[in-house]
Amino acid sequence: MAAVTLSGGGARAAAFGLGVLREMKATPFSLDGRPTTLLDQVALVSGVSGGSILAAHFAAFGDQTLTRFEPDFLMVPFEAGLIRQAFAPNRLYHLTSPWYGRSHILAQRLDELYRGLTFGDLKARPNAPDLLVTATDLTTGAPFDFTPEQFGLICSDLDRTPLSFAVAASSAVPILLSPMTLKNHAGECAPAALPPHGPTTADDYRTRLLALSAQSYRDAKERPYIHLVDGGVSDNTGARLMLDRLLAGGSIASSFPDAPPGSIHRMVLITVNSERDLAERIDASDRVPSTGQVIETLVFGAGARETQVTLAMLNDDHRRWQAELMRTRGTPGSPFAADAELHIVSVSLHDVPDDKIRHSLLRVPTAFTIEGRDVQELQKAGAEALRSAPAFMRLRESLDRLK
Repeated sequence: MAAVTLSGGGARAAAFGLGVLREMKATPFSLDGRPTTLLDQVALVSGVSGGSILAAHFAAFGDQTLTRFEPDFLMVPFEAGLIRQAFAPNRLYHLTSPWYGRSHILAQRLDELYRGLTFGDLKARPNAPDLLVTATDLTTGAPFDFTPEQFGLICSDLDRTPLSFAVAASSAVPILLSPMTLKNHAGECAPAALPPHGPTTADDYRTRLLALSAQSYRDAKERPYIHLVDGGVSDNTGARLMLDRLLAGGSIASSFPDAPPGSIHRMVLITVNSERDLAERIDASDRVPSTGQVIETLVFGAGARETQVTLAMLNDDHRRWQAELMRTRGTPGSPFAADAELHIVSVSLHDVPDDKIRHSLLRVPTAFTIEGRDVQELQKAGAEALRSAPAFMRLRESLDRLK
């Protein structure tokens, strides 16, 4: 059982993440005597901003993404198409409306990429992984994920939501793109359950913050509309809400309520971080930073700090989960088999071994379209970074022991 989180970073993140997915497909092993691959065992794929473009495509099309995503998105002038559509006469007319923004043009382009599919359509695809797309609530600054639990709080139907809407919201960089808006219908259905408080987490700050965020959607009169922007503003890893919900549940076992006793042998989480370095250091000059420099530094400077905070939380949670696993695996009623293991693999552009290639790729701009040469190099780098990660090497050795 595996999960993959894909960070933001525009087409750079999508290309680097695609390389990781291809390497996962190239990792075969046997499960219950049947051949499979690590990618085939992905049960959850999560994405933010540029990573959400790839995550939604994989959830919708599975292995076809490995051959189609490059020609359908990475190697087409996607950004030029957005600009062309924005200046088309009919689009200019629509943009005069206060209910239509630049991100709606992005959503329409993405709808072509996803062939009009909705979250409900994903359920019809056999063995499709669950999809988690994260945006940011512009009012509260909290992560907002496109999940049944989140939509239950606002009495809305996730199944009818187009993939393109979620990904456009997750990719709506403030100022450059406009927020995407959802109607809050809270009060029109039975109240959705708030995040649980496990016996060891009731006083945990992260759990309380999660509950407060959920509570903020209860009053539709106070908050009738939810405005969403780029998920990277609150969490560029795509892992924060997932980790907080696991913590709120009180135990890792609570995440597998339907798993038969002893059925889980390996749990794998692969986090892909495609953040780049700052193009220019504002602290090297005493000049007043320009608007562009401020935006870039906030996104790639302060944003990088938040990524490090999330990864530090993941390390702490990993130790907690490992301790729980060692106590409970193989015990009566536990979903974990006696040989159950937990593997967390973090992959970053900073892990690319070759200095020259790494420095070059860390400066690829965050945009919907990048140079074709960079697309190829990023995919190779993603595969190599995963393949050479020590935690991944240990995982492969462990998978080889499964029969």
